[in-house]
Amino acid sequence: MAQYLIKRVLLMIPTLLGVGVLIFFLMRVVPGDIAEIRHAGEGSRVSQEVLQQERELLGLDKPLWHQFGAWIWDVARGDFGVSMWTGRPVLYEISIRFQLSLQVALMATFLAVLLAIPLGTLAALKQDTWVDYLIRVFSIAGLATPSFWLGIIMILGLLVVFGWLPPMEYSPPWEDPWANFTQLIWPILAVGYRYSAMIMRMTRSSVLEVLREDYIRTAHAKGLKEKLILIRHALKNALLPVISVISLELAFLIGGLVVTEQVFNLNGLGRLLVQAIEQRDYTMTQSLVLLTAVFFVLMNFIADILFAWLDPRVRYK
Repeated sequence: MAQYLIKRVLLMIPTLLGVGVLIFFLMRVVPGDIAEIRHAGEGSRVSQEVLQQERELLGLDKPLWHQFGAWIWDVARGDFGVSMWTGRPVLYEISIRFQLSLQVALMATFLAVLLAIPLGTLAALKQDTWVDYLIRVFSIAGLATPSFWLGIIMILGLLVVFGWLPPMEYSPPWEDPWANFTQLIWPILAVGYRYSAMIMRMTRSSVLEVLREDYIRTAHAKGLKEKLILIRHALKNALLPVISVISLELAFLIGGLVVTEQVFNLNGLGRLLVQAIEQRDYTMTQSLVLLTAVFFVLMNFIADILFAWLDPRVRYK
C-alpha cells in the first residue's frame, strides 16, 4: 500500500507538468495582448514604444521557452508570481476568494450527499414502485435543470414573492454567520440539487447491481436482517463508484462555478478565472488552472484511499 501511494504521488508530477505546458501555450494562442488591453481605456492612441515597454515590464518580450521555464521554476518553489493586471501576488488574489469557493463547494457537497445517498438507496430498494418513480423524476429534473437557471428563478421568486434579495456582499461565517447563511444558502441549494441528482442516479444503479450479487442472496438465505445486509454488505460496496463521482464533482465545484457565481454575484475563483482570461492575465490564469488540476489529482488520490478502506478486497500493489 505504501509503495502504491508513493508511486501515485510521483505520478502527480508529470500530470501537473502536462497541465502547466498545455495552459501556458494555450494562453499564448488566444488572440489579444494584455499590454493593449491595459491601455485600451485611456481613450487615445498608444504608441508602439509604450506597448513594447509594457511587454518588457511584464516579461513578455522574452522567448516562450524562457518564460515557461521561469514560470515552472517559480511554481516549483511555491512562488506563483504576481498578477499582470493588478500587480498583487497571485496567491493573495486567490486566497481572498478561495474561502468563499471552498465554503460553497463543501456545503453543496454535504447537501448533495445528504439527499442523494438515502434517496438513491431507497429507490433501489423500492425498484419499480411509486417511490422509485418519484425519486427518479426528482433526480432527472435535477440533471435537466442548469444550476444557474435555477438560481435565477430563486432570485426572481424571492424578489417577486417576498420583495427581498440576498446580501450582495460576502460576509465570512466567523464575522456574521446569519448574513453568510442568507447569502450562500441559495447558490448552495441550486448547485447542491443538481449535484445530488447525479449522485442519486449513480447510487441507485450501484445499489441495484450489488443487491443482485451472490453474497447478498447468501446473506438473505442465512436469515440476516434486511437492514444489516444493506449497511454491512451492500452499501459499502455500492459506494465505490459513488465516491469517484463525489470526489471529481467536489474538485470541479471549487473552481468551476463560473456562471453560478455570476448569477449570485459571488466573487469566487470561477469569477476570478473569467476576469483573468478576459484581461489576458497569463500569470493568474495559469495559476488558477494549475491549482484546479491539483484539486482534481488530490481528490482522485483520496478516493483511491477510501476504496481500500471501504472494500477490504481492494489491494494496491
